[in-house]
Amino acid sequence: MVYLDNNATTAVAPEVVEAMLPFFETHWGNPSSLHTFGNRTKRHMDTAREKVAALIGASDPSEIMFTSCGSESNNTALRGAASALRNPPHVITSQVEHSAVLAPCALLEKEGGRLTHIAVNGEGHLDLDALKAAVAEGDAPVLASFMWANNETGVVFPVAEIGELIHSAEGLFHTDAVQAVGKLPVDVQNVPVDLLSLSGHKLHAPKGIGALYVRRGTRLNPLMLGGHQERARRAGTENVPYIVGLGRACELAMQRMEEDAAREQRLRDRLECGLLATCKGATVNGDPADRLPNTTNISFEHLEGEALLLMLDDVGICTSTGA
Repeated sequence: MVYLDNNATTAVAPEVVEAMLPFFETHWGNPSSLHTFGNRTKRHMDTAREKVAALIGASDPSEIMFTSCGSESNNTALRGAASALRNPPHVITSQVEHSAVLAPCALLEKEGGRLTHIAVNGEGHLDLDALKAAVAEGDAPVLASFMWANNETGVVFPVAEIGELIHSAEGLFHTDAVQAVGKLPVDVQNVPVDLLSLSGHKLHAPKGIGALYVRRGTRLNPLMLGGHQERARRAGTENVPYIVGLGRACELAMQRMEEDAAREQRLRDRLECGLLATCKGATVNGDPADRLPNTTNISFEHLEGEALLLMLDDVGICTSTGA
């Protein structure tokens, strides 16, 4: 089998599995308990929080909130931030966001907010002039959400420029960085982002664990109620084994990211060159330069994507037609 669908999910790294095992077998205390068993578990969870913060450049580990996945992080960021505003927001997002952003944005519109979708051009780049015009309208508090990197084409958005534009209007800026974290350098100290989503299973941690960066001072109402966990931002006993696994995965990403990115880019470019040279009518979609190192998106004239996917699967090659 040849697995080429890592933007959908990655294999759990052996080092991550090894780090998680004690928290199933011996360190199974509740981190909210005040006794030794609970305190021991909480210390490991705090260490994992520090490792996640370090990967994205957060100076304060308390700005990291653990969730179950990237979709929960996106929903918490958008719906939690909107409910903390005094007035319904003007929600601004792109047409190419993941459904875990588009769906809560649509819900906020139904609940009285205003929604603007910004288009992208033929290379997948955001129409910044349209974004500037939307932000300048100033009829409501701005809540903007733009992905760091596209999960289908790999095209990277200018998140620093977007954040500066949103903050110039005193708005809130959330970025879905699920595909970027662990593949590209991410530093929230140098990018004016208020909320950032990431997901463990995109960087060799298990499915079922994610995180949301909440910049200190950002108001966020919880979606989950009933407990004091995660600084009262998400009720429920923490999934400690998976949190520890996410921390270890982030640690590995910091060690390997530069080397892995260079290797993946070489392999991707070799694959693309071969396909473009031998397949008549093949076209690379999106900006061929400003994109994730591990991602290629190719269309083939006269071939339907799903049929091609199934034929490739028959010969042991796992690909995707999109999200």
